[in-house]
Amino acid sequence: MRLYAYVGPPELLQDLQDATPGASIRSLPDLEAWFAAHNDGDRHLTATFIVDRIGALRLADRRSEHVHCARGGPVLSAGEMTFEISELAVAAVTNQSTGFCPEPDSWPPVAAALEKIGVRHPGDFTTQFVFRLCPNCGERNIVRDAWFVCAICDGDLPAV
Repeated sequence: MRLYAYVGPPELLQDLQDATPGASIRSLPDLEAWFAAHNDGDRHLTATFIVDRIGALRLADRRSEHVHCARGGPVLSAGEMTFEISELAVAAVTNQSTGFCPEPDSWPPVAAALEKIGVRHPGDFTTQFVFRLCPNCGERNIVRDAWFVCAICDGDLPAV
């Protein structure tokens, strides 16, 4: 499995000491406790998530940075996860993390982490993102509609 290093803005790494890391979710009681601490009575709850290098799921508030959730370390996957609270199930999950830019094929560690704690999931990312680094200006891009053109400088993005 591929480990993704942080590729986002360096200033977020400087904030690492003051940031709260993601909560390690190793069991259903851990997940229930996290829900209780973060849910305002809504039916759904969206979280920032990472799967760390040992395959453990970590959750943080949706407005948290993935690099903070990961305590600055590399990840097997990262994105956003929406839970159906009443069923303790994942309703939606993406690989949207411009800090780590995980590919869509980073799904297996996510599935393994969820299955280990007994949480139902959709079987793959419900929305998949493809990221590319522009060789001209160095900007990270989300590729939309298979259009491999940099949003900043209009340069061609690599196909792979």
